[in-house]
Amino acid sequence: MRKIQRLAAVGAMAALTVALGACGSSETPTAEAPTSSAPAESSSAEATTSAAAGDGVTTVEDIFGPACDQVPTEGEGSAQGMIDDPVATAASNNPLLSTLATAVGAVPGLADTLNSAEALTVFAPFNGAFEELPPGTVDELLASPDKLAPILQAHVAGERLDAAGLIEAGSVDVLSGATVNVGGTADAPTFALGEGEPANTLCGNIPTANATVFVIDSVLMPAN
Repeated sequence: MRKIQRLAAVGAMAALTVALGACGSSETPTAEAPTSSAPAESSSAEATTSAAAGDGVTTVEDIFGPACDQVPTEGEGSAQGMIDDPVATAASNNPLLSTLATAVGAVPGLADTLNSAEALTVFAPFNGAFEELPPGTVDELLASPDKLAPILQAHVAGERLDAAGLIEAGSVDVLSGATVNVGGTADAPTFALGEGEPANTLCGNIPTANATVFVIDSVLMPAN
């Protein structure tokens, strides 16, 4: 399955906020080898899409990345299980994205916005990415939906692109109104919010019913 500075907390998806790394792990997931068969506000922002039907849609066989072997292989949180669910719902079923899912649920209406969007690309920080933030940051954000919403929205693009499409585009506009710059290669894309530090792809091209998801190793944060 084919960036904002690192945060010092749909499924496409903005359910995204879906985090990642072995549930509760503070370290970036490691993998013996990349695999393509494993894996897997009040928000009033409307998730619009400029992608044509079918663009950026991937399959389980397209999944890639050094940590894809940590995505469940069975059940609704597996790559195959996520395909039929909209992104916020799909992310909430994946143990690698539990912190992100919690964050999305803390912003009124965001999960519904993500689930009802036609086509999205979601940059989903794994659980460990949130754990790398300064102590207390996640709790503070969860208690302040107005601050949390734009951060989560910066992880969602209103068009559906796979890794190759992202590399070709070079950058994508996200729901917060910011721009995520794309670097690297189609086999190892990186994502940076504006001029912020880039996040690396841990597992990309994960398909859900309405989004293509890229699990990343850091939270994209806007400049102070």
